[in-house]
Amino acid sequence: TGEKIYPPRDNVFDALRIVKLDTLKVVIIGQDPYFNEHPGKGPEAHGLCFSVRKGVPEPPSLRNILKEINDSVYGGKAVSVDTDLTRIACQGVLLINASLTVIAKQPNSHAALGWHKLTDDIIKTISEKRAHVVFMLWGAFAQKKAHLIDSSKHLILQTSHPSPLSAHKGFLGSHVFVKCNEYLVQHGIKPIEW
Repeated sequence: TGEKIYPPRDNVFDALRIVKLDTLKVVIIGQDPYFNEHPGKGPEAHGLCFSVRKGVPEPPSLRNILKEINDSVYGGKAVSVDTDLTRIACQGVLLINASLTVIAKQPNSHAALGWHKLTDDIIKTISEKRAHVVFMLWGAFAQKKAHLIDSSKHLILQTSHPSPLSAHKGFLGSHVFVKCNEYLVQHGIKPIEW
């Protein structure tokens, strides 16, 4: 139809290309990809939820995620955490949106395309086939996915969404990244270098 779709076609399945089921440690669930583009810098979305490529201005939700990592994991020291979360994904963190595509400047525009069925099936498969995975469910939308996860063999960390509208209602100061690593270590799994 000539509409611009994000992320670029080659990046739609990057979250699934980077993380394999047998090396998976953590799942972070977003709603849909970023839907903006910055002239000369490219689109915000590149296939990993909450992540942007180097040089692309960080969206407010990502800024709050990086603040929570910096404050809780690094004790507030001025540690530079990259806005491109590929390094984190490569350690076994599946950064997946419920919808894998979106029309430019139209949030939730592909919510009815069937992506949710696919991503729900992915979450269920992870829950069934793996043990001791940490699922981070931020905000009401992601928390509706909790029923897909077997909480008797996985850790579910639920907080408010990291967006500026809700980050101060539980996300900031939640120590989700520290709690995640503590759980992994307790189960003999190498922690994530956030």
